[in-house]
Amino acid sequence: MIPYLCSTEEEQKKMLAEIGAASLEDLFHSIPRELMTHTFPVLPPALREYELLREIRNIAGRNGISPKSVSFMGGGVYEHFIPSIVPALAGRAEFVTSYTPYHPEASQGNLQVFFEYQSLITRLLEMDISNASMYDVATALAEGVIMAAGQMSGRKRCLVAETMHPFYRDVLATYMKNFDLELVILKSTGGIVPLASLEKELDDQTVCAVYQHPNFLGCLENMNAASERIHASGALFLSVVDPISLGLLSPPGQYHADIAVAEGQCLGMPPWFGGETLGIFTCKKEFMRKMPGRLVGLTTDTRGKRGFVLTLQTREQHIRREKATSNICTNHALNAIKATIYLSAMGPSGMKEIAQTCYANAQYALSQIKQLGKYHIPFEGPVFKEFAVKARNGNVPELIQALAPKGFLVGPDLGAFLPEWKNCFLICTTEIRNRKEIDELVKALNALS
Repeated sequence: MIPYLCSTEEEQKKMLAEIGAASLEDLFHSIPRELMTHTFPVLPPALREYELLREIRNIAGRNGISPKSVSFMGGGVYEHFIPSIVPALAGRAEFVTSYTPYHPEASQGNLQVFFEYQSLITRLLEMDISNASMYDVATALAEGVIMAAGQMSGRKRCLVAETMHPFYRDVLATYMKNFDLELVILKSTGGIVPLASLEKELDDQTVCAVYQHPNFLGCLENMNAASERIHASGALFLSVVDPISLGLLSPPGQYHADIAVAEGQCLGMPPWFGGETLGIFTCKKEFMRKMPGRLVGLTTDTRGKRGFVLTLQTREQHIRREKATSNICTNHALNAIKATIYLSAMGPSGMKEIAQTCYANAQYALSQIKQLGKYHIPFEGPVFKEFAVKARNGNVPELIQALAPKGFLVGPDLGAFLPEWKNCFLICTTEIRNRKEIDELVKALNALS
């Protein structure tokens, strides 16, 4: 795909001045006016890159190409916009072929990218330390709990919010089968974990408590209050976050999370049947030597030049053997490169705009569905980019299946995870959805009920 490049008005003036032209029209002065089919400006007003790509696809659709289904699916893997610069740079041979090098063959180029990745991630989450990536958020979470248990020896209970993604909880339970650690589920009400549920379970045997924010239902947990109570009990606080949401919501460092993990698929990776995934892992600096994964540092060589090195890799069994903090043998380094390029391209203002658009789209979709009167919104608290909808009549799996031929993908079916969520399903509105698509989805829902 051709990179999306544009020049600013100021840059255009500089270029015109350099070649001695007063305006863009002067570049075409030799062409007879009667042969000119347009007057300046030829192009319509500028569009955002994803809007331009949508317009191009619409034009291509006139050739009889079947329209692509519009995805409103949530639940952990999302269809976000991917700037053209991400696949263009991440697809370069020097990144793809090296993929995930061990220390003998780690080039300065790869080490620098990982250093930049760590720097960007710690800035985004406002945490002290980030490793150089892991498989996905579920394994990052499990490694975080293991690390917490190592820090809090003698304690035996891990509290896990019921509103956390069920798959993350399943992976955590699998990891914990061979650990002397009890997983306690914090019951939810109204789409979040009330403080009363947390306070009831906190005791001097609690290793840590794990919250997801925004949670699996798209709802926002009370992270500040939870953090205060967890730390007051002497336990550690683990936070699972959506990186896109941090353009709008407080990062985990602000509510004093000890360990924060995230799924990086939304940072420049497609959803592809479950996505390319990226495990983001961060923590406070006091846990650095217990952290799984690698740390890449900046140093100076013998000639005084800047260099990058593998500063710490306590997890490596080929180095630490039985004393390794983790037995994860590789990582998703290529996807970490994609996230680095994505974050660099978007910048703070871009991340803020994306988060605001996701939030605004969700609010609009919520209001339109409420107006139908045929569906119920079971959880009325604030949501970020996805929310639960309850079908008052009909079977949810059949509803999801019926929407697919109409060109809409929704879900998953929440009743498959908890009996309390029966007849509910998720709808997700990322920044690439527009009001026309949302209105068409609402019409399709209205026709089905």
